[in-house]
Amino acid sequence: MRCLLLNKPFQVLSRFTDEKSRTTLGQFIRLKNVYPAGRLDYDSEGLLFLTDDGGLQARLSNPRYRLRKVYWAQVEGNPRQQAVRRLRQGVTLKDGLTRPAEVRVIEEPRELWPRNPPIRSRRQIPTHWLEIGITEGRNRQVRRMTAAVGMPTLRLIRCAIGPWTLAGLAPGGVRELDPREVMEQLRLQRGAAL
Repeated sequence: MRCLLLNKPFQVLSRFTDEKSRTTLGQFIRLKNVYPAGRLDYDSEGLLFLTDDGGLQARLSNPRYRLRKVYWAQVEGNPRQQAVRRLRQGVTLKDGLTRPAEVRVIEEPRELWPRNPPIRSRRQIPTHWLEIGITEGRNRQVRRMTAAVGMPTLRLIRCAIGPWTLAGLAPGGVRELDPREVMEQLRLQRGAAL
C-alpha cells in the first residue's frame, strides 16, 4: 500500500489527466495507480491524501466515516456572529442541510504562502480568515456554505485531513506516509469518535 500527502497548489486539477492541458497531479506525483481520496477544486489549495488502496480511499472520503477535514477560508466582509452561528448549526444548500461545522475566526495563518496570482483586494471591502472543520465533502461545500451566509470565499486551503496536516509541506510538496502508521491513526480516530 502507498500513502502520500500532497500540498496541491492553486489551479491544479485533482486528477492525473486533462484534455485541456491544464496542470494536473501528474506534474507532482510520478507513481502509478495512486489516486486522491477526495478532491479539491481547481481554484482551491492544500492537502490531498493519495493512495493505491481503494478501501482506504473510501474510508478517507466517504462522509459516513465522519473524518474531519479542516479548511482556512479567506472570506469577503466581516464575519458576523449570526453568520458564524449558521455555519456552526448547518446551512441549507440546494442539495440539503449540511452537517454542523466547527468554525472560528482566525488571524491570517502564519504558515500561509503567497498565491500567484494574488487575491484581488478592494479597499471598501475587508477580508477575514475562518477556520472551518467539516465531516462531509460535498462539491464546493465550504465555498457554498460561506456564500449562503453572506461571506463569499476568496481563497480556500485545506490544512488538515483527520490527523494529517500541511505542516512542513510547501505547495507542490509530497510526503510519503508509512501505511502501518496511517492505519493506526485511523484506528485511533475511530476510537475517539465513539
